[in-house]
Amino acid sequence: MSENYYDKGQSKNIFRLKELAPEQLKAFQQFDVAVLKAGALSKKEKEIIAVAIAHVTECPYCIDTHTKKAKVAGATLSELVEAVFVTMAIEAGGVVTHSTHIHNALNDNSIDELYTRSNLKSLKELNKFAPDGFKGYLNFSQTAMKEGNLSAKFKEIIAVAVATATQCPYCIDVHSKNAMKHGATNEELAEAVLVSSALCAGGAYAHMINMIESYNE
Repeated sequence: MSENYYDKGQSKNIFRLKELAPEQLKAFQQFDVAVLKAGALSKKEKEIIAVAIAHVTECPYCIDTHTKKAKVAGATLSELVEAVFVTMAIEAGGVVTHSTHIHNALNDNSIDELYTRSNLKSLKELNKFAPDGFKGYLNFSQTAMKEGNLSAKFKEIIAVAVATATQCPYCIDVHSKNAMKHGATNEELAEAVLVSSALCAGGAYAHMINMIESYNE
């Protein structure tokens, strides 16, 4: 067994899935193909989203595979880097918005329901106790989301896909509305979310090569 958990040579183990779980493998492959084919979003756009989500799942196999596929589909390195900065902004935003639960936990009069839109009003507490850091977060988030090599609309679509992967209801709410304001359609958002779904499943799929390697040790 390799001493390196992420050895490309271990990818040979993926072929064993056909004998170990042929029906499930076929269904996943069909799902993956259906999700990543061009539709309301182009093949290039879907592969850019896939790279962004692969940085959420932190799957090096998925990053490698979809970066190469995105390049073939016409994506530039600058576009991919901007997409990953969107991922960073949404992951940072998820932590920031969830800080509102600290305020609620320390407030004896808080309602029992954990996730309410009104929680976001408590963000002022974070700004109150850590103003410099909060200002830095806001500047980073706004800079990551502004139009550049990728349009503001497409960045918001990526943000929605990332938010579903990180399972942040605040981020989903805010960026779904922002995406619509920038002209995104229901079809584009639906396709982006399904790319997110496939990549989250794909991270587990790809890492099975490590499981097989460990089992055979």
